[in-house]
Amino acid sequence: MSASRPGDGVVDAAAGRRPTLTQVAALAGVSLKTASRALNDEPNVAEDTGRRVREAADRLGYRINGIARELRRGATSALVGLISGDLTNPFYSAVASGIERELRQHGLQLVTANNDEDAELERSLVEAFLQRRVRALLVVPSGERHDHLAVEGVPFVFLDRPPAGLAADAVLIDNVGGARAAAEHLLAGGHRKVALVADLARKVPQRGRIDGFVQAMGAAGNADWEPYLRTDVHDVGRAEQVVRDLLALPAPPTALFTTNNRLTTGALRALRGVPDPPALVGFDDFDLADVIGATVVAHDSVAMGREAARLAHERISGFRGPARTVTISTSVIPRGSGERPPREQP
Repeated sequence: MSASRPGDGVVDAAAGRRPTLTQVAALAGVSLKTASRALNDEPNVAEDTGRRVREAADRLGYRINGIARELRRGATSALVGLISGDLTNPFYSAVASGIERELRQHGLQLVTANNDEDAELERSLVEAFLQRRVRALLVVPSGERHDHLAVEGVPFVFLDRPPAGLAADAVLIDNVGGARAAAEHLLAGGHRKVALVADLARKVPQRGRIDGFVQAMGAAGNADWEPYLRTDVHDVGRAEQVVRDLLALPAPPTALFTTNNRLTTGALRALRGVPDPPALVGFDDFDLADVIGATVVAHDSVAMGREAARLAHERISGFRGPARTVTISTSVIPRGSGERPPREQP
């Protein structure tokens, strides 16, 4: 086997391995310290030496990690991390849009990741963001406990779901109030056999929406809805099947309340072509809901993101007060689907 030569590092780069500063120094025939000083434009490096180091770096494809360099010099990162559910969901993408718009005003940049509702993945994503020295972390948490997120000097802001075991700022939706208003809207329309189709009941927002619905039914003295409770319906396909099954019952519900936009989409698919469909109210507005006449419980998801970014920026800027909670209000927007009268049943 032949001895290696200084230029052999080019092969490593071509093979997909990132060239190192040690290889640059070897190729230029200088010490590691001199190579570092030359590439960082520090003083007292001879012009010829600096030229050789830069040529070696170009030949190897070596690039300085600008972020790491600035951090070593005592500068701070301009990055703010967001860990959320699937960004293809319009709710999360709207939240991210609000965050980004607010951060941009303060010279900060948003980086995002999806936790897939997996607590272990979330832990690894938090660690990865912290290694990148993010200035703050905004999290839609997947786990039940969050005390492991207590990191000195890094502000956390929770979105949609409150922190447990950790004092941190949070921006939440009025889930109880919104669901109660939806149930009252259907009750006012004469419905008693109202199906509740909910997502994962272990999640705090879903529990709030279930609680608000139950409160309204209890206040009205209505127990006719209870046979139609369906929980842990987590995606569009499952929601479609659940609603089909409800419609196939001997005494089907005359109205449906779905607790997020995915479940509303599934319900709409199940109701497609049904000649006398039940009334439908869904939690979360969504694109084209106004076009197809879907009654929804709406909230401003972009404002939710803006508020979270505002809280994070205030922490970055030195605010050291107690944890704060901002609640985003909701309202029922009647568009037709939630105003259908009860069907006559034998």
